[in-house]
Amino acid sequence: MLKLGMKAIIGVSRVIVKKSKNIEDLSSQLQTQAAEQFKAPDLSSMLSKPEASTAAQDDDEAVDETGVEPKDIELVMTQASVSRSKAVKALKAADGDIVTAIMELTN
Repeated sequence: MLKLGMKAIIGVSRVIVKKSKNIEDLSSQLQTQAAEQFKAPDLSSMLSKPEASTAAQDDDEAVDETGVEPKDIELVMTQASVSRSKAVKALKAADGDIVTAIMELTN
C-alpha cells in the first residue's frame, strides 16, 4: 500500500480498491495518442494531382542510400511528405535518427 501512496492504518488487514470501467488507463491513452501520430496520411488526394507526382519525380535525384534502412526512408517520406532523396539526406544528417529527420523536414 505504501508503494501506491496510501497511508498505513493500524487495525486494517484488507483493502479493496475498485476502478470504474469507463476510466482508461493513462498509459493506454498515451499509447493510443502516440499511435495516431504515425498513421499513414491519405494518399488519395496526392494521386489525383499529377503535378504533385511530377514535382516529386523531378526532385527525386539519385542519392546514395547505403547505411540507411529502406523502411526508415519510407517512414520519413510518409510522415514528412517529402521525396525519397530528401528523406535519405535528412536521415544521413541525423545519423539514422528517424524522429530527428522528420522534425527537421517538417519545421
